[in-house]
Parts: sequence; C-alpha cells; structure tokens
Amino acid sequence: MQVYADNAATTKMSKTAINAMLPYMESIYGNPSSLHSVGQQAKEALEAAREKMAAILGCEPREIYFTSGGSEADNQAILSAARTGARKGKKHIITTAFEHHAVLHTLKKLEREGFEVTYLDVRTNHNITAQQVQDALRPDTCLVTVMYANNEIGSILPIAEIGAICRASGVPFHTDAVQAVGHVPINVHEQQIDMLSLSAHKFHGPKGVGALYCRRGLLLSSLIEGGAQERGKRAGTENVPGIVSMAAALQESADHMEENAKKVSAMRDRLIAGLSQIPHSALNGDPVHRLPGNVSFCFEGIEGESLLLLLDAKGVCASSGSACTSGSLDPSHVLLAIGRVHDVAHGSLRLSLSEYNTEEEIDHILCAVPEVVRYLRNMSPVWRDLQTGKREYIL
Repeated sequence: MQVYADNAATTKMSKTAINAMLPYMESIYGNPSSLHSVGQQAKEALEAAREKMAAILGCEPREIYFTSGGSEADNQAILSAARTGARKGKKHIITTAFEHHAVLHTLKKLEREGFEVTYLDVRTNHNITAQQVQDALRPDTCLVTVMYANNEIGSILPIAEIGAICRASGVPFHTDAVQAVGHVPINVHEQQIDMLSLSAHKFHGPKGVGALYCRRGLLLSSLIEGGAQERGKRAGTENVPGIVSMAAALQESADHMEENAKKVSAMRDRLIAGLSQIPHSALNGDPVHRLPGNVSFCFEGIEGESLLLLLDAKGVCASSGSACTSGSLDPSHVLLAIGRVHDVAHGSLRLSLSEYNTEEEIDHILCAVPEVVRYLRNMSPVWRDLQTGKREYIL
C-alpha cells in the first residue's frame, strides 16, 4: 500500500480541475489580450474564473489578481504595502516568527532597506493572540502580515480578530492563506482582510498558478513589468488553462468543504491519538485551532530524514519539519519558534491528509510510524544515552 500524506506540500489534481483545463489547451487557446473571437473566448473564461473565485472569497472580481502562486502573491502584497508606507514615513511591519519563507525572506529584504519588523512570539499554544498584534502596533506601522494557518504545524490564527484590530487602526492587513483556502471557510469582507495570498495546488488545482486578493482602494505595486495584464499590476500573458482549472478546483472545494473537513478531521484525530501513544513524543501546533488535515509530531532520539526515508520504504509519503531534507543541517524555523530544542526539532514528522485518504491508510500509518521510530531508536546512541540516564529526556 502507498499512502500519500503530504498534502500540505501539494495535492493531487481533481478530475474536475483537469477537465476544466482541457478545453483551454485544445480549442479555446487564444491570448485573452487578443481582439479576435478566439482571444475573446479566452478573455471571457478568464473573467468568469475571476468572478467565481471572488464570490467564494467574498470580494469583488476586480479585487482578484492572478499570479504564479502563493510566493509571488506574498511578495507583491508585502512589497506594495511597504512602498506605500515608506512614502508616508511608515517603515514598521508586524508578523509572526513562524511565517512561510516567502514572507520571512521578503521581510528580511525590507529590513536591509531600513524597515523594522516585529516578529510575534508563537510559543504559547504554538499560536498568537490578537492582543499581541494590538500591543505591537505603532504609529509608524505600515503592514501586519500574519499567515492564516501554519504550513508545518497546522495552527489556525485568529484572523478575524486581527482583521478587526487592523481595520480600526487603519493598518493594512495581509494574510498568507495558502494552506487555508479551500479547507476552512474564508470571507475577506467579514474578516476584514485587506490582502490575501492563495495557491491552486494546495486545493487540488494545478501547480504554477495562484491569486492575490487586494482590497479596492489599496495601492498595488507591480513586480513584473511589460504589459497591461491584470489591470496593469501583473504583466505577462495569463495562464488561462491554469486559472480556469484553479477556479473549478476552488469551487469544488467550497461546495464540499464541510463534509471534507468532517472526514479529514476525524482521520487527523485518529492519527494524533495513535501517535501520542509513542513514548517521548509531542504534538506540534495548536491542539484546538488546527487545520483539518495537519498532524505534526516530534519524536525524541531520532532524526527526521531517516524517519522519512524508512516510512517511504513502507509506502508512506510524508515530510519533516526539519529542513535537512533540502540540504540544510538546521532544523525547521517553525519548530524552533514554538520552543522545540534543536535535538527534538530534528526528529519531526508532518502528515497532511486530504479527502482522498482512507481509514485503511490511517491504519497503515499507525502501524508504520511506531515501527520505524522503534527501529531508529534502537540504533541511536542518543536514545541509548537517554535510556541509561546519561542524558535527560526533554519530551
């Protein structure tokens, strides 16, 4: 049996999304900027997709800008707000310590340009409170950028409360909602979100396409120059097949969100209960305010890369909170931010589920993970030192 449990990294495209895409590669393949009939058919499809996504997110179609994905949308939102703020003498930004690198690296760039960034502490319940945002606001704050849900540990942040605080203070509020869109209910108007980033491949759409919602009235700067597409804010011929497919996938996810969340949450809770029985383990992320499909654990005395490779050999596709799999010896910044020490953070595992997973697959995971953890601990000199008392247990 092979179990795909890495849906936070990417999801399988749904048949609905694939079928929606095909006509725009085979017959309606025109450039939507062209004036002839084939181009205008593509233009109509583009605008229909924009309208569909706007209706789901609770905004106006003209407030949706199509991008190549979440990272581009994050960059455009943050840099636009920073440029607007700088013109007014405001160069302070508020974020969290466990944001995605698309946000953190952009903020580091701005710090080098003279901006000051406040990184909110996330150790309490592996989350933040709206009060932390309130307390961090300053007269020179030009942006609050706080993710909707964490990509590694699944914590869902208090977005509506933060939105209310920012709106009352007149500070633009951006949220990286890449992990949340399509999985939890979102209404940007009701939650007072000013900018929101999303990516299609996180909700069974295609890779390489996403969107930025930007509330009407906010100034949006271009990252890419060269054409008048996306109302002059994102040059380049639009990816019509990808955009149409993304809108179809989002509609499908929205239509089945409640039933999918119920099914996936039940499997998540089974995994959490079962893996919690492994000695010297700990759940990462907010235990209450949590994405339906996210299960993140640390296991003391093992190393995450070995855990992943051995699980793969047993047919379980998962990921680690540790960045060692990408060539770095440093553990995940998210796990360090929530207070995990280096030795524990290296022994992390993220299982992320979707509605395509089954109860039989959960049984398989619950059999495979304890076996692999025992095997690795039996070979580990660190585990031997822990058992003999030469080291003290942390978990």
